[in-house]
Amino acid sequence: MGVPVASFRVLADAVSTAQNFVDVFIGVYVLLIFAFILMSWVRLPYSVWLSRIQRFLYDVCEPYLRLFRRVLPSMGPIDLSPIVGVIVLFALDRILTRLLELLH
Repeated sequence: MGVPVASFRVLADAVSTAQNFVDVFIGVYVLLIFAFILMSWVRLPYSVWLSRIQRFLYDVCEPYLRLFRRVLPSMGPIDLSPIVGVIVLFALDRILTRLLELLH
């Protein structure tokens, strides 16, 4: 009358898949933030494709970074929101990984 072993394997596989998804998603998002920062530092020649890439990075990264710009004090030309945003993403990754390991 116990729970079949197959259901534990399915649960373990689902948890492992969720862990991989979280790791990859946060890793890709951190890379997008770094690309957004680099493209904001360098003045690139006008190109339709570069403009589309810059717009994509702005649309993806700016809403998340804006959350931290509201909270952080202004430091003049220095924007600390990407640093804080990346630190929060890594902390969130660790927390979610630990929570998913408890289910494993």
